[in-house]
Amino acid sequence: MIAKLSGIVDHIGADLTVIDVGGVGYLVFCSTRTISGLPPAGAPARLLIETHVRDDHIHLYGFIDAPERDWFRRLTTVQGVGPRLAMALLSCATPDQLAGAILAQDKAALTRAEGVGARLAARIVNELRDKLGGLAAAAGAPAAALSPTDWASAPGAAADAVAALENLGVGRPEALGAIAAAAHRLGGEAAAEMLIKAGLQELGR
Repeated sequence: MIAKLSGIVDHIGADLTVIDVGGVGYLVFCSTRTISGLPPAGAPARLLIETHVRDDHIHLYGFIDAPERDWFRRLTTVQGVGPRLAMALLSCATPDQLAGAILAQDKAALTRAEGVGARLAARIVNELRDKLGGLAAAAGAPAAALSPTDWASAPGAAADAVAALENLGVGRPEALGAIAAAAHRLGGEAAAEMLIKAGLQELGR
């Protein structure tokens, strides 16, 4: 199995790239986030790889960093979510935004991904929400002390802060991601006002 590719970018498409490794071109499917993070053709690049083997094909899926690869693995454990749908979800939201949407049970945020309907979005939330909460328990620490990707902070102040950002015109996935990062930085006892200010800083406002 291929786990990583390091080579020269030969071609970049909307949802794929070709990496030249020693004269062999590897076609790799990627999210728009990973595509946007690649250097131009002719430059060196490194991608983490998930190899999917079936009777009729071998497909490579590439990731710019470990959090995105880990979320791809997590999403494909959900019944009905194959590699292409997982990539569609990762193209619509960052790992932090996905974590926030699932923990907040924001199914509408997931349906923005092509091919993800309301029923599948509900299944994703139901199957992954407890797993994300379990990550915090396994770590033996409050969720805000974990990475934003594994955020599960208390709903009161965080929910108020997310609502405040939405009232300022911030999209819900972006607001969830920003407040998750703010909670990680400030700690689980931060007041809503502090989270709002820090969240706006995360968004560059």
